[in-house]
Amino acid sequence: MLRVAVPNKGSLSQSAQEILREAGYRQRVDSKQLALTDVENGVEFFYLRPRDIALYVGKGTLDVGITGRDLLQDSGAEADEVLPLGFGRSRFRFAGPRGAFSSVADLEGARIATSYDGVVRAFLDQRGIKADVVRLDGAVETSIQLGVADAIADVVETGSTLRQAGLEVFGDTILESEAVVITRGGDVPTGYETFKRRIDGVLVARSYVMMDYDIDRDRVQAAVALTPGIESPTVSPLHREGWVAVRAMVPRAGSQRLMDQLWELGARGILLTEINACRL
Repeated sequence: MLRVAVPNKGSLSQSAQEILREAGYRQRVDSKQLALTDVENGVEFFYLRPRDIALYVGKGTLDVGITGRDLLQDSGAEADEVLPLGFGRSRFRFAGPRGAFSSVADLEGARIATSYDGVVRAFLDQRGIKADVVRLDGAVETSIQLGVADAIADVVETGSTLRQAGLEVFGDTILESEAVVITRGGDVPTGYETFKRRIDGVLVARSYVMMDYDIDRDRVQAAVALTPGIESPTVSPLHREGWVAVRAMVPRAGSQRLMDQLWELGARGILLTEINACRL
């Protein structure tokens, strides 16, 4: 039975369980439940602290995990990212008092407070910068005011929290993070390929919609150029003489503009429908 680690709380937890439900797996209904066995699908789920998941997978205790790329890299665990999931996105940046730093090179010899010391040390080491990295749990913005650090490294969204603390971002982005599926290298556990295929199917389904429309046969070539589908669109004759029905998967992004283009081309009865899951 495949053993999968799922975040038990935090920003990744709800979205991780949603994608698993969409993939056809049972998920817990009680937030206090620590494990759940989906006998029908041959998977056992364990709900763990997001920061611990990479360690369990890296040691081979569990087969697969869903966690953040930041947490994976910060852990130093022997686990590999195998599939980005597209949610829980965040950017890690350096920040300091206004005007104090202009580039990462200015951090030489500085004290840097962060909750992700592994990520920050690796970033600095790659650039040959020697600095004192101070690990703090939770908010790090006040560490400069309290004299613990000269600069910080933290998640930056709008930057409003930093501005309120009198700080500004500088230098290159340390890391672009998001939720990822991770495994331990080596033997592929039983059930993993099916698990990954299901998750892949949900991700594709979220990125595409199904488009149906009717069009004059003489304009099919131009229409199909706009909607080539994944492999090829389905074109079926209609009872109306000289007209055909076309069905194709199209990217969700830009689908409304595509409908406008098809309408201008002469297509009618243009429909968009959701795709819940797929196998390609």
